Amino acid sequence: MAKSTGKTKPASKSASSPVDTGANLQAHQLNSVESISRFTDFDIHLFRQGKHFKLYDKLGSHVMEYQGVVGTYFAVWAPNAASISVIGNFNGWNRSSHALVSRWDSSGIWEGWIPNVGVGEVYKYFLVTNNGQHLEKADPYALWCEVAPKTASIVWDTWYEWKDADWMKTRKEKNKLNAPISVYEVHLGSWQRDPSDPERFLTYKEIASTLVPYVQEMGFTHVELMPIMEHPYPPSWGYQITGYFSVASRMGTPQELMFLIDSFHQAGIGVYMDWVPSHFPGDAHGLFRFDGTALYEHDDPRKGYHPDWKSYIFNYGRNEVRSFLISNALFWLDRYHTDGLRVDAVASMLYLDYSRNHGEWIPNEFGGRENLEAISLLREMNTAAYSEFPDIQTIAEESTAFPGVSRPVFVGGLGFGMKWMMGWMNDTLKYFEKDPSFRKWHQDQLTFSLVYAFSENFMLPFSHDEVVYGKKSLVSKMPGDEWQRFANLRVMFAYMFTHPGTKLMFMGSEFGQTSEWNFQQSLDWHLTEFAPHQGMKECVKALNHLYRTEPALFEQSFSSEGFEWIDTQDRANSVLVYARKSLDPDRSIVIILNLTPVPRMGYKVGVLSAGDWVEIFNSDEPKYHGSGVVNAGVIASVADEWHGRANSLLVDLPPLGAVVLKRSLPKKSGPVKK
Repeated sequence: MAKSTGKTKPASKSASSPVDTGANLQAHQLNSVESISRFTDFDIHLFRQGKHFKLYDKLGSHVMEYQGVVGTYFAVWAPNAASISVIGNFNGWNRSSHALVSRWDSSGIWEGWIPNVGVGEVYKYFLVTNNGQHLEKADPYALWCEVAPKTASIVWDTWYEWKDADWMKTRKEKNKLNAPISVYEVHLGSWQRDPSDPERFLTYKEIASTLVPYVQEMGFTHVELMPIMEHPYPPSWGYQITGYFSVASRMGTPQELMFLIDSFHQAGIGVYMDWVPSHFPGDAHGLFRFDGTALYEHDDPRKGYHPDWKSYIFNYGRNEVRSFLISNALFWLDRYHTDGLRVDAVASMLYLDYSRNHGEWIPNEFGGRENLEAISLLREMNTAAYSEFPDIQTIAEESTAFPGVSRPVFVGGLGFGMKWMMGWMNDTLKYFEKDPSFRKWHQDQLTFSLVYAFSENFMLPFSHDEVVYGKKSLVSKMPGDEWQRFANLRVMFAYMFTHPGTKLMFMGSEFGQTSEWNFQQSLDWHLTEFAPHQGMKECVKALNHLYRTEPALFEQSFSSEGFEWIDTQDRANSVLVYARKSLDPDRSIVIILNLTPVPRMGYKVGVLSAGDWVEIFNSDEPKYHGSGVVNAGVIASVADEWHGRANSLLVDLPPLGAVVLKRSLPKKSGPVKK
């Protein structure tokens, strides 16, 4: 009987390991390779049906003990190969010495166990295809790989002593849709570099010592890691993946990434991970024409080639590919304890004519433009993910009006937990880029989002895509002099944090990075030494605190019951007034935005109820580098009808500022101590 390391302690070349007795094992000698199988007949059945969602336990390389000897079991899917062998340092890259055996069941899986090959061995598969091609391919299921430009896979494991048990037990409360979710989007390779060597990436473990406490200090509830799967082309930012199960080796080992995630969890911070099932690159060692044929992709370029990214589209209708993709999604949730997946470029998956002209795409079986196979895959992925891990979230980057993206599969939706609100983001940036003197004619760009705000579970994104390719950084988009630019950004962030929906902010925006994001260097941390940037950072910190502590801002984020317009008609002054409503009416809040640089003293506002009100946030406070137009003390309402409400009050509105008001309630007295 063979023994497998699985998720247990890693084996060396000579040490034995804990036993996995679940494999169906048969063996005979062949070219220094034992024909051992980890597959049962049921595994093969599920694989062929597209229903095997834990292929990472079967395919790939797995250190196993057999007859008292430690070796590695290799298994790869390549149905159109005539022969496959494992090549590596252990055999001098000899293409004929360690041939794998094709399974007898026509599954297309080749497998075998090689003695004295253990953790750390470098390898590839050498394939001779049925049409005579000779190919050297990395393992699609490899857990780690060489640092680019080298392309070989490395035998590894996912054993790690997790210390996040408390987080895993309670994360449902942090991930639920009526909890505050404020996400800090991070590109690990450029958040911070080695100060002594700016060209050197910090490892996952090194960056944990600064990134985790920073996110905690800023008050974000979650981070979203831009793709950390192996990608050979750095300018793709991780979105052109060759190793779907492998962490990006330029920043360290799988265990070092686990350490980073573990550190976030111990600090009470959730981790979402970017996942890219929409396309993959055509690198020779990767998935492209893996066995000499279009195995993972469509053969017809009208369905299999992506014109935008010059990459290849998965064949979502092929069952074995569906098993690959859904297994990959679950792998990161399982082995890496991630708290959710942000799925990239969903719109490109949903439509067959995405970025294509007439005649460049093939209609579906009903003559329509919807990609029925991709839609089915996304539904099945979400169903499987929430079934296995009910306390996670899946989030769609989807920019069209496709219905029900964040609605359950059983009512016809795609089954995502949330969807990026791309329309809100575009309208908001267009509005704030305008000179304030022209904003009175464009107020609908801020109010229109509430027409559809509750049609999906929306996340409001200011992501990396908005600060590259000549778009300028967020603060540099703002009009006016330096003070006005920062004031504009502060009020825009206040609008985001008080608008229904969860939040996402790309790194650097929180302190007002002035230059565009450059993936090749660290953020401009020296800017935080200057007052405008210090103030911006403190403002974002305060907004996160406000968001997390005021139930009105998160209890009913996805329900119209949680929002009410008070006034949208003061276009002349570019002032908006609205309420966010708590389940407890006494905890509802009123938000006033003054979107011009003119302060408005004694501005009359209708309020939800009579009583004393206090200012709980003002983006113009001096500590945020504001001008100091604030409302100190209690503001008493009067029985003077305004904005259609029986009570009103007078508020001083700061220039380019946001004011948040809340009822001042008497403190409840406790029992008298004697």
